[in-house]
Amino acid sequence: MRLVALVAVVIFVLDQLTKWLVVHVLDLATLGEIDVLPPFLNFRMAWNYGINFGLLSGQAPLTRWILISVAVGIVLFVLVWLRRDPPGRLGLIAGGLLIGGALGNVIDRLLYGAVADFLNMSCCGFENPYAFNVADISIFAGALGLVLFPGPSHQSKKAP
Repeated sequence: MRLVALVAVVIFVLDQLTKWLVVHVLDLATLGEIDVLPPFLNFRMAWNYGINFGLLSGQAPLTRWILISVAVGIVLFVLVWLRRDPPGRLGLIAGGLLIGGALGNVIDRLLYGAVADFLNMSCCGFENPYAFNVADISIFAGALGLVLFPGPSHQSKKAP
């Protein structure tokens, strides 16, 4: 479980540091957008009051607290799951990615009332209208990793 905690802390710090730099130091909250390597990488400020792609984005305080509660519940569920049925090293890393990312977005909701999204990537004539952050990448990679690298009790058994 130390590996899970280490990965979660690294992702959490990286997520919060990048958000602080972009929102406060680069003042993206005021500027709105900064072209970094157009069109491949741009910073586009987006305050996400809901879940993915702005779903449930009503700015009601109740929605905010429901989303915080769901994220904390998922973190607790993953911790219990990893403890009861520990996966291999890659599964533990995946769990840490998911937990660190989820907690990073929880802190945003507590501090700002919304999640600070700022990464925008486009390519090959396709202009992506959505923004995301380090926590979002970690949550996605962590969830995928937990599916791809389950605990030993879930691996197929060979017939005798």
